Amino acid sequence: MKHPPAGQAANPRRLVDTGKPPQADHRWLQISFDVPSQSAPTFSELLSDAGALAVTLQDAGNEPVLEPAPGTTPLWTCTRVVGLFDANVDAASLLEHLQSLQAEAGLPPHRIDHLPEQAWERLCMDEFKPMRFGSRLWVYPSWAIPPSSDAVSVRLDPGLAFGTGAHATTALCLEWLEGLPLQGRQLIDFGCGSGILAIAALKLGASRAWAVDTDPQALQATRRNAAENQVNGRLVATAPDKLAGITADILVANILAEPLIELAPVFADHLSAGAWLGVSGLLRHQAARVSSGYRRWFDLDERVDRDEWCLLMGHRRGEGAH
Repeated sequence: MKHPPAGQAANPRRLVDTGKPPQADHRWLQISFDVPSQSAPTFSELLSDAGALAVTLQDAGNEPVLEPAPGTTPLWTCTRVVGLFDANVDAASLLEHLQSLQAEAGLPPHRIDHLPEQAWERLCMDEFKPMRFGSRLWVYPSWAIPPSSDAVSVRLDPGLAFGTGAHATTALCLEWLEGLPLQGRQLIDFGCGSGILAIAALKLGASRAWAVDTDPQALQATRRNAAENQVNGRLVATAPDKLAGITADILVANILAEPLIELAPVFADHLSAGAWLGVSGLLRHQAARVSSGYRRWFDLDERVDRDEWCLLMGHRRGEGAH
C-alpha cells in the first residue's frame, strides 16, 4: 500500500535539515522499520508527523494477504513501514526526532537508504504504462501521452488504493464492462478500491455509478480520481451501509471468494430481474463454490479465465425463479 510523494504536511526541516545540498545523485532519504501489524499504524503516523513525503506499508515476511474478511483492511503479521524524506534531511537528526516522538516505547531496529534522483518516480513510471482493455477502453497515467481522441480514456495514477488495471482480475472486469451496453445504465462498483471500474463505466456511457468500499482511503482515492476524469458529478463514493434502497442495472465486484459468497444476498437486493452481475477476485478453483453461492438469485453462466484468476458473469433471476 503506497502514498506517492505529494507534498509535506508537517515539515520537520527546522529540526533535521543539514543546511547543505544533497549529493548530486541523491534526492530521497528512506527510513524503514519492521514492526508487528498492530504497531504499523502508530509508526505510519509517527513518520507522517515527522514530515515524511510518503509512507509505504509493505510485507516484511513474504506473507500474502489473500482472503480478508468483509469490512477489514488486514496487514501482514510483520509489516515494513517505510518513510520517504528529502535528501537534505540529516539521518541522525531525524532518528533523534523520531525517538523523541516515541520516547516511552523507543524505536525498533531500522534501515536508512539514500535513493537516487529517479528511484521512486521512475519505478512507478516504468511499471505503469497505458493499457488497453477491449477495443476502445484505455487506462493511462498522468505522465503518459493520452491515447487517440477516439478512445475512451481513464486517467489514473497508482496510489494507496488498489486498482490500476494491471492485475488480471481488474483487467477482466474492465474488458467485461467495455463489452456491455452501458449507455444510460446505472452501476454499482462494490469494493471500488481506486474507483477504476465505476469511472470506466461512466466514461463508457453509464449515467450514474455508486462506488462502494469499507476503506475510507479507497473512497477518498475514488473521489479524487473521479474529479480527475470529470465524472464526479455522476459518481457517489460511499460506504456499504449507505447503499440502502439503491437498485442498479449492473453490479461489478472485484473482491475475493469468501467475501463474494457472503455478499450474494446483498447484491441480489441491489439488482432487479435481468440486471447484469460480474464478480471477480477469485481463483479458478474457487469458481464452482462461488457460483453455487449465487445460484439462489443469479444465473452465472459465463466465465473468463486469465492466469489463475477468473471472472463470473450472469444475470439476476426474477422473483420465484430457481
